[in-house]
Amino acid sequence: MRYSPFKIVFYIVATLLVLLGVTFLSSSKKLNNDKTQEGFFIGDINIKFPTHHSFLDDQSENPSKIKSLDSIVNNIEGLVKDLDKNATESTSKIPDFTKIDTSKVQRIKYPNNKKAFLDELRENLQSGRSRIIHYGDSQLEGDRISGYLRNRLQGLYGGSGPGFVPIVQVYQQISANVTHSDNWTRHAYFDPTQEKFFHKKYGAYTSLSRFTEAYETVDSLLLDSLKLQKATITIGIPTRSYGLLRTFTKIGLHYGHAVAPTTVKVYNDGVLVKSENLIADGLYHKLAIDLATTPSNLKIELESKISPDFYGLTLDGKSGISLDNVAMRGSSGTVFAGSNSGNFQQMYQQLQPKLLIFQYGGNSVPYLKDSLEVKEYASYLKNHINWVKRKSATASVIFIGPSDMTTNENGQMKTYPLLPYLNKTLEAMCIENGIAFWSMYDAMGRKKCHAALGRSRFSSK
Repeated sequence: MRYSPFKIVFYIVATLLVLLGVTFLSSSKKLNNDKTQEGFFIGDINIKFPTHHSFLDDQSENPSKIKSLDSIVNNIEGLVKDLDKNATESTSKIPDFTKIDTSKVQRIKYPNNKKAFLDELRENLQSGRSRIIHYGDSQLEGDRISGYLRNRLQGLYGGSGPGFVPIVQVYQQISANVTHSDNWTRHAYFDPTQEKFFHKKYGAYTSLSRFTEAYETVDSLLLDSLKLQKATITIGIPTRSYGLLRTFTKIGLHYGHAVAPTTVKVYNDGVLVKSENLIADGLYHKLAIDLATTPSNLKIELESKISPDFYGLTLDGKSGISLDNVAMRGSSGTVFAGSNSGNFQQMYQQLQPKLLIFQYGGNSVPYLKDSLEVKEYASYLKNHINWVKRKSATASVIFIGPSDMTTNENGQMKTYPLLPYLNKTLEAMCIENGIAFWSMYDAMGRKKCHAALGRSRFSSK
């Protein structure tokens, strides 16, 4: 059967007109999570279909009301160039902040004791050695945010090296070149897919690596039945990181829960520079490897019947700023207090952090159903941050709120409805507990920034 082009066009137009007419019959219903769903509702059954309001609505916004991403970049471009220049000079230098319009900068909000907080923070950053630990979710992976911040602070206050690096890495790490033998395994306390070790000793970085099987009980009969196993860690100089990060002379191998004799030999370019037995008392310890110059090819050889738990490496300079990137994929920041308190405390006494940065909230946003759950999450988070704070009496604390996040609502990309409320709730929680708060959501321009970004990506102009 043959159809004429006119009949085909008529059929398509008629079908579209019918579908358009159905939009006038569709209704909108508000869900428990403050989202709206459009369609036809029959009991618990929902057939999604747009209403005529959303289908015909003009989604464009007045460009003058949209906070431009370009204006944010242009405002600090001169300052960034100065910082890049300072990073190549032998002495640190405070840049000229008069080049930026500070009214356009999203400022950190401080607790009521602002002067005391800033005085302590300034003193901590300017001390001879200042370690910063940056905890966060997958936004921190690859050292993307921490690497930039570390490079800036080291340019201002001195220091070098990438800081903490896990032995087994589950994501690409551009700030350090660490490889290992194939018998290493990674175990993260924040990973819900992994069975937790009974001792819960995961250290200050909330994860550990091993090169043998772990045993809950160890006796002489077990040790006699096992064979010695060898493992290696190789540390090279990264080629794609910031210049300051490629210089480190103080290497720390952090370990604990050693229950069997373990030997370690350290070579640089094939030359033995250190040979030691690790302390097998079950407690946390740090093996310090101090060198005169940055190693070109450092190899750590380990041998034991039962591997200790290795919490990772720290690659630091002789003085100044060290900043540790602790990326916890999938974490909402509510795992710290469940780990072994004594083990965590012992590691903090060695690390002596002067500033703690927490960056969480994004992983919880899609699952928050109402304002009560927002308040409960903020309360849980407060308890875990305060638990960590108590491990270091002198560390300042800054919290970075979640970024803007969108969800598909009736075919439109919109900011999660509860995200602005979560941001305000986290800010209030921080200020009340002596914690500084920086809003990434506000820095991004709030809801309208996503709309502007979406149009800039898909516009034909």
